[in-house]
Amino acid sequence: MPESNRVALITGSAKRVGAAIARALHADGYRLALHYRHSGEQMQALAEELEQQRKGSVLTLHADLAEFDRLPELVARTVGHYGRLDALVNNASAYYATPIGQATPQQWDELFASNARAPFFLAQAAAPHLKASHGAIVNIADIYAQRPLAGHTIYCMAKAALVMMTQSLARELGPEVRVNAIAPGNVLWSENPIKAETLELVHSRTALKRQGSPEDIVSAVRWLLDGNGYVTGQLIAVDGGRSLFI
Repeated sequence: MPESNRVALITGSAKRVGAAIARALHADGYRLALHYRHSGEQMQALAEELEQQRKGSVLTLHADLAEFDRLPELVARTVGHYGRLDALVNNASAYYATPIGQATPQQWDELFASNARAPFFLAQAAAPHLKASHGAIVNIADIYAQRPLAGHTIYCMAKAALVMMTQSLARELGPEVRVNAIAPGNVLWSENPIKAETLELVHSRTALKRQGSPEDIVSAVRWLLDGNGYVTGQLIAVDGGRSLFI
């Protein structure tokens, strides 16, 4: 099909890694449905930037992914606007610590809602359209889905559920739809020393001895969507070898 016909729905796409994915897929010719929750100003700026490059190529979608009814609605609005769906990128994620003895049901619900529940029900709603286009799903997981991060039990559990969802949906939706996940390491600087995001810890706990970047995740997303049609059900670590030191 012509590259300009393809459509991608990306959650959590107003800033950071999500915005980088949006820019890259837009440059590849995709028309975009860009979901956001709180970052309205950033989303407006991104949409205007991309629309200046190619008019009519961006649809913005505001929703709280914890609200179940909004999930099939996001897919329906995307398909209603563009007439098709070729890619779903589940990027949106809540992340914070939940130390044992302090964790609450509300935190459980919030972390599972964005990291596991929403990706599943978005995939379920998108499946018929992705089958029609022989499309693909890419889930943004975490290296800590397989090895626990201290103080973040619920988050790690939710990301582990996302990985299992990836593997299961690859079986359930094949052969028409490929489903894969990316496990990023530290690609954005922060003040969290546990995740090796200080310069000293990058050198001591990362095989490549350097911090990654959102573009490293972007290149993996591009490859999983369009670079290899024989990869499905896989978790691809993009972490500079960080997981070797956990």
